[in-house]
Amino acid sequence: MLHKMGLYGEYFQSIKDGKKKVEVRLNDEKRRQIKVGDFIEFIKVPEQDESLKVRVMELRIYDTFKEMYEDIPFEAFDCEGWSMEEMVEGTYQIYTREQEKQWGTLAIIISHMD
Repeated sequence: MLHKMGLYGEYFQSIKDGKKKVEVRLNDEKRRQIKVGDFIEFIKVPEQDESLKVRVMELRIYDTFKEMYEDIPFEAFDCEGWSMEEMVEGTYQIYTREQEKQWGTLAIIISHMD
C-alpha cells in the first residue's frame, strides 16, 4: 500500500540524502493504517514540487516522543549532537503535548527506494 505524507524541505532533503532513517509522527488514525512493507511517498512542502518514495521497514510505537528519543539513537533522525531537550522541544513545535497524549507516537523506520 502507498501512503502520502507532506514533509518540510530540510527533513525531506535529509531523507533524500540518506541521513534521516526514522520519520517521527503521531500514532493517529491515518498512521495506524501503515504496515511494514508498505511504501510512503513524501511530498516536499510547502512547494509540493518534489516527491520521494521509501519503504517501511519497521514501526515502533511509544507513549511519548521522549521515550522514542531515549530508545533510538539521534543519528537515525539526522540529529547527531542534539540534546534530549532540543529533540523533544523541536518536536513540540510540530505536534502539541495534547496530541501526543491523545495518540501516542510512532517511529517509522524507512529504507530508500533506489
